[in-house]
Amino acid sequence: MITLFHAPRSRSTRIVALLKELDAHDAVRIECVSIPRMDGSGVRDALNPHPEGKVPLLDHDGVLVRESSAIIQYLTELFPKTGLGIPTGHPQRGAYLGWLGWYAGVVEPVLTLEAIGLDHPALARTFRTSAEIKARLAAALKDRPYLLGDHFSAADLLLHSPYAWFGKPGEPALDAWVDRCTDRPGARFAAEFDARHAAA
Repeated sequence: MITLFHAPRSRSTRIVALLKELDAHDAVRIECVSIPRMDGSGVRDALNPHPEGKVPLLDHDGVLVRESSAIIQYLTELFPKTGLGIPTGHPQRGAYLGWLGWYAGVVEPVLTLEAIGLDHPALARTFRTSAEIKARLAAALKDRPYLLGDHFSAADLLLHSPYAWFGKPGEPALDAWVDRCTDRPGARFAAEFDARHAAA
């Protein structure tokens, strides 16, 4: 059995979107749990086996997979038929894995620190800045609709997600990319799922 532990309107929403894009939403049970929220609401849920009480968490027959990037790689390899992941041996495999790792190691920290108003030269040297993130994304999207070319991938699903949450970057090419990603069936499915389960 595969279970996704999910809190509506949280980082795990993108994994719900991924399940739809992978045509795996019927193969994975979604267990809605509560989490402590930044506004002070919510509590750690005893039903959530994540060691820090966070989401997303994937449980595949007792094997726990944490962190969005790892879960995305795991699920795209487990459900490969829609081609959202890039398989071993494919010439774009390195670029794909690089985007997943860059999100976890650079994008998430930079945008989170910026959102809480924390700034320091050492942070910029270590992680770079949100302006540099936007510049790298814009360069990757030059003359193509998605990060790896004409085909929407799980890298797009992950990398666009903070802009879908915090607001579009304010640059036409990037805003158009975010719009393309948020207009996908997975994003619509996840939004509808969360709307139904947010009050539960």
